[in-house]
Amino acid sequence: MRYNILLLVINLLLVVCNLFGQRRSPLDISIDFEAYDPPSTLVVPENPVERAKFPFVDVHSHHWGLAEKNLDELIAEMDALNMKVVVNLSGRGGERLKNMIDNIKKYGYEDRIVNFTNIELRSIDEPDWAENTLKQLEYDVSIGARGLKIYKSQGMTHRDNAGNRIRINDDRLDPVWAKCGELGIPVLIHSADPKSFWAPHDSLNERWLELKLRPGRKRNANNPASWEAIIGEQHDMFRKHPNTTFINAHMGWFPNDLGQLAKLLDEIPNMYVEIGAVIAELGRQPRMANWFFEQYQDRVLFGKDSYRPEEYPTYFRVLESADEYFPYYKRYHAFWRMYGLDLPDEILEKLYYKNALKIIPRLKEKMWTSD
Repeated sequence: MRYNILLLVINLLLVVCNLFGQRRSPLDISIDFEAYDPPSTLVVPENPVERAKFPFVDVHSHHWGLAEKNLDELIAEMDALNMKVVVNLSGRGGERLKNMIDNIKKYGYEDRIVNFTNIELRSIDEPDWAENTLKQLEYDVSIGARGLKIYKSQGMTHRDNAGNRIRINDDRLDPVWAKCGELGIPVLIHSADPKSFWAPHDSLNERWLELKLRPGRKRNANNPASWEAIIGEQHDMFRKHPNTTFINAHMGWFPNDLGQLAKLLDEIPNMYVEIGAVIAELGRQPRMANWFFEQYQDRVLFGKDSYRPEEYPTYFRVLESADEYFPYYKRYHAFWRMYGLDLPDEILEKLYYKNALKIIPRLKEKMWTSD
């Protein structure tokens, strides 16, 4: 009897193997996470999007060679993507900014390449720091700067003469944020990094591979402070300066918690967000992301961060298509697959350019209506 039951089980297993295909041999059960990256066998419609549906503003980009570069090449790349305006956040300020703007004027691209300026915080203890910094801001705006970019090191790792971390809500910085409001320019600020960088580097950390490849990104509560402290200081600064417009880079590192980001947007009306480097987070939660864009369509801007033309189509595909289960281009950022949001045209237009027109000075609306 037992023999007959065993034969029956073996026959059933053989039937299953015939139905679903023989497994490959040998089975390597010791394969590690870095090596395991099988192509999907899912067959679904694929609709890559190589060019944005509407002309767009990239509010988060970095270009350090604008003072010497042949800008015709950059504009040709932008045209191929349907990028109408790129915002260079690395203007540096002073003479370096002027050299960039002079070269842009020489090529006739003042309306296509916008520069934000930068300031130095590490000299904050000098007696004339505030006065000189405000003068620099006024000068930079007078020659063409359209905003101020604050890097993550400013507020995270920069220290004053006493060795203390310069918190971004430090009272000594208040005149800077107030001056930006007075000048009518936005402040695009990057604070902290993904919260996972502060979590233990173990099997429960979604950014395990990134931290293995780039161990210098690992943080803890004492290096340089807790994630909650740095993010909280940023929000406090926003609240202290309601007359200044702030663009919170990388969706403020809440793209994986859109409910919390929604609460913050409700509480802080002078805060906008941009989607640079977090498109993979939006692509893995299409229903929640659609809800968020519907509710906060007037507060989100398009940004990319690293300027790599070949990577923009992934952004377009997430935002515009209804495709399913397609990969991100950096596995150490996102090992999961993504889904298209298929955003309606009204929201796409706001994301791509209309919201930027509201808060970045001197963008010409006719650039979008003349095509």
